[in-house]
Amino acid sequence: MPFGAARFGFTVTKKLGGAVVRNRIRRRLKAAVALVAPKLAHKEHDYVLVARLAALDREFADIKKDLERALHRVHHPAAAPQKGKNPLGGAG
Repeated sequence: MPFGAARFGFTVTKKLGGAVVRNRIRRRLKAAVALVAPKLAHKEHDYVLVARLAALDREFADIKKDLERALHRVHHPAAAPQKGKNPLGGAG
């Protein structure tokens, strides 16, 4: 990986299933990252994706869209919807 490139980490817990299930989820997330990151990930940033069981059966196009939305929200927080957010930091 070139110096300064974005780095991605994946958290896929045993609660999601056995090794076969966890590895399949991880592979699907890595494939989505490979397609989306070159356009949307910022250099010298570290990202951690926390897998959910839905990633196992969700349409790949939807996983990719979810990742695109998440990266956009991370880098453009003012554009993210603020529904239910309390400006003082408490629950909405």
